[in-house]
Amino acid sequence: MTATAVQRPIAIDLFAGAGGLSLGMEQAGFDIAAAVEIDPIHCGVHHYNFPHAATICQSVVELTGESIRALAQLGERDIDLVCGGAPCQGFSTIGKRALDDERNKLVYHYCRIVGELRPKYAVFENVRGLTFGAHKKFLSEIIEALESHGYRVIQPYRVLNAADYGTPQDRKRLFLVAARADQALPEYPEPSGRTTVGEAILDLPNADDFAELSYRDWVKIKKKSGSTYAGKLQGTETDDSDFSYPRQWDRTLLTSSMRTEHTELSRQRFSATQPGKVEAISRFLKLDPNGLCNTLRAGTDSARGAFTSPRPIHPIYDRVITVREAARLHSYPDWFRFHSTKWHGFRQIGNSVPPLLARAVGREVMKTLGIVPIKPERMLPLGEETLLNLSMVEAVAKFGLEKSPIANRIRRDAVQDERNSTQISMDYGY
Repeated sequence: MTATAVQRPIAIDLFAGAGGLSLGMEQAGFDIAAAVEIDPIHCGVHHYNFPHAATICQSVVELTGESIRALAQLGERDIDLVCGGAPCQGFSTIGKRALDDERNKLVYHYCRIVGELRPKYAVFENVRGLTFGAHKKFLSEIIEALESHGYRVIQPYRVLNAADYGTPQDRKRLFLVAARADQALPEYPEPSGRTTVGEAILDLPNADDFAELSYRDWVKIKKKSGSTYAGKLQGTETDDSDFSYPRQWDRTLLTSSMRTEHTELSRQRFSATQPGKVEAISRFLKLDPNGLCNTLRAGTDSARGAFTSPRPIHPIYDRVITVREAARLHSYPDWFRFHSTKWHGFRQIGNSVPPLLARAVGREVMKTLGIVPIKPERMLPLGEETLLNLSMVEAVAKFGLEKSPIANRIRRDAVQDERNSTQISMDYGY
């Protein structure tokens, strides 16, 4: 690690995905020392956006605290933060501990790795459904597991809405924040203001105006000024609370913006729908420029049908939003790129923590550490663009895996894709 990196507290992101938590914690002033992610497609995107971090393309089940330290070249350095959102799929039946359920082994291993790495702080993020009904028993087991490893969890735990921290999206997520026994407990962040859909995306040009976006995800444009929120994501406005490394990128590019083809009949229905209302046939919500975006969902993987979750209709144009517009509504800056396909790109956004929400939580941990973050002067290059275009076979080879740990997507024609878009994976409390 460089001398500059050593001067900043370090964090490790488990279940990193494309890097929403990673980015938010970096913006709060942490260096991302390592990111653990099982999906090699997501690993490619994370490595592109965080080329200075160790990308560990493995399951947490196969890792130990010692192996993560070795892969990240951390030696015996005290780790400041471990964060992550382990998938929760199975819940207790009467008389059975949910943490012992095979489907919840990832949560168990999250707690185990925290115990082995012994960071000063741990942040666990998950669906708010864990706070409801019988699921609360499982949440209590997670807290007990962290306590058994010598951590105190802030009580009561909180469900935070990203909309209260500047993200123009109604997205409620559970956060558990835990401190090692020798560290003070942080506080949960106080709400900091709201942003509208219009402020987030109306400065972006219409993707349908660019023929190139029918076969690739980027185009050269002349950008126009927008809101303060849009300017911060463009990099044209100063963000005094962002302590991430500046990235080297081409500001004339509009990226992650491949078009979605719609039938003329669909476009007519979209156009006739009032902002803030649901279009009757597709069941897509038409965004209100003066309101919030609904929760952006990831959809399901191939093992559960490869359904794409409904994408909101643009508040002005007669089409669904692009990946870049979804990224704006999730508080990702314009330099941050996703996989070049719409399917992976939307899944990477829908599965991630909005960076502004992660930043708010990370800032409270930073305050409790007693560190005043400083904006780095060193500008980081982004990774190779080939990382954004990898097929699963290529991604498996890139990260030295023997086979794909993820089910391959079953491709369908455009009509089937639009039909599937109306089917939602309604995970409880998502």
